[in-house]
Amino acid sequence: MPPVRPESLPSAARNLTSFGVTSFFNDTASEMAYWVLPAFLTSLGAGPAQLGLIEGIAESVASFAKLFSGYLTDHITRRKPLVVGGYVVANAVKPLLAIVTSWWQILPIRFADRLAKGVRGAPRDVMVAESVDKDRLGSAYGLIQSMDSAGAIAGPLLAILLLARFGIRSVFWAAALPGALSVLVAILGIRETGSVRNSHKPERAQLNPTPDTGIRASSLKFSSSFYVVLVAVTLFSLGNSSDMFLVMRAQSIGLSVKLAPLLGLVFNVTYTLGSWPAGWFSDHFSRRWMAAIGYLIFAAVYFVFGKAPSVLAIWISMAVYGVYYALTQPVLKALVVETVSEEIRGRALGVYYFATSVAILVASLITGQLWKHFSAGIPFYVSAALAVAAAIMLTATPVRQSEKS
Repeated sequence: MPPVRPESLPSAARNLTSFGVTSFFNDTASEMAYWVLPAFLTSLGAGPAQLGLIEGIAESVASFAKLFSGYLTDHITRRKPLVVGGYVVANAVKPLLAIVTSWWQILPIRFADRLAKGVRGAPRDVMVAESVDKDRLGSAYGLIQSMDSAGAIAGPLLAILLLARFGIRSVFWAAALPGALSVLVAILGIRETGSVRNSHKPERAQLNPTPDTGIRASSLKFSSSFYVVLVAVTLFSLGNSSDMFLVMRAQSIGLSVKLAPLLGLVFNVTYTLGSWPAGWFSDHFSRRWMAAIGYLIFAAVYFVFGKAPSVLAIWISMAVYGVYYALTQPVLKALVVETVSEEIRGRALGVYYFATSVAILVASLITGQLWKHFSAGIPFYVSAALAVAAAIMLTATPVRQSEKS
């Protein structure tokens, strides 16, 4: 019996669509709250240091969740409960922001939100990888990322309308509706891929009654290409603090609080338009070079934020910032997946997410302290320098033949 290609399984196209729609509604809810949170923190008496603490702790929790979730993903066939559970928890806690009265109360809410995201990330991305051929990984991740960032356009637009009439707290209450829709689509639309894949390959165990320990052990090790990507991405992430600092920086030079969600809209338009094409191009060209170009764009944007010459420059930079996201987020996922064997995709993604999350934790804490003790521009210059170094590492390291194929 010939092996069944993933595209021929009835759940493949349905899963890509379901994951995309789920991401759209979930990010609508998340971005409604995200871009007004810095102003909300300020209204509660908090500043950059408190923001760095909240985001840093939230990211550290998420990092361990991603590591554990990645390991667990490789040992279970039913991954849907992890994915759906992550969406349920994240969208259950967001409306609680509407009732907080002190800045420290935001910490456990962000804690739960990031924990839930950490749990669902690796199993979701492995399920996507199992739904398409290897040479379509970039396109698949790019499509879902486009839907995700489309939700990030809808979210700020809704937030702006609500801010104009009802105030900040109404935004958090309203986020419950798209959040509930994302959970509903995830429950009804997503289908398992691990159990389906295994059910079509019983003959594999019969043809190999004795394990080929040498080949098996080799396939369960991370490749040198994976480690190169991991080190480069981690170095970059040490300067990639929370995007909330971009919002706070824009507000520090005169941007109105009511326009803060519009920053998210501007960068997410280019992010949405660019993600799918970037994913497609990465299936046909070097993923490393595409990610490196994205890092250089990040460096340019952060340099402008450091100098902050004008509010207009900030708006233009935020639009360009979406190009960085499009060239890195879907492309790096595909790059990680293709550098390891199928049996350890979950662990590879878990390690990748863990390393970047820990680095982002450090970045958020450092940014808050540099801003507080030196000046607002210094942390942005440091981030730009680290991005350039990471881009050089990605492109200067020789590529293994297996990575090209």
